[in-house]
Amino acid sequence: MSLLLLLVACLLTCMGQIAQKYAVESWRDQPSGWADKLRSPWLWLALACLGMGLLVWLLVLQRLEVGVAYPMLSLNFVLITLVARFVFHETIDRRHWFGVALVIGGVALLGQHA
Repeated sequence: MSLLLLLVACLLTCMGQIAQKYAVESWRDQPSGWADKLRSPWLWLALACLGMGLLVWLLVLQRLEVGVAYPMLSLNFVLITLVARFVFHETIDRRHWFGVALVIGGVALLGQHA
């Protein structure tokens, strides 16, 4: 159950980050003020996802040691890299992919402890 909660926290955090990206992308072509920006549904989705992610994270911290749980949030780097590549069509170089592979290996090692 703890690892499932950790995965949910990661997914909510990633969804929040993606919604932030969409929010700022939607602002790019609009020379509007902050009032218009605050009406962005992407911004509110980001805040909702990040807020829910925080609440789930608190549940995770009740169940896992912070020394195990926090490094496992590194899965966010993996997920965001995949989104950057396949959703936003950003170029990801080999060194970055190697780093992602190392993160996956580290999370797998930590997962055995949890």
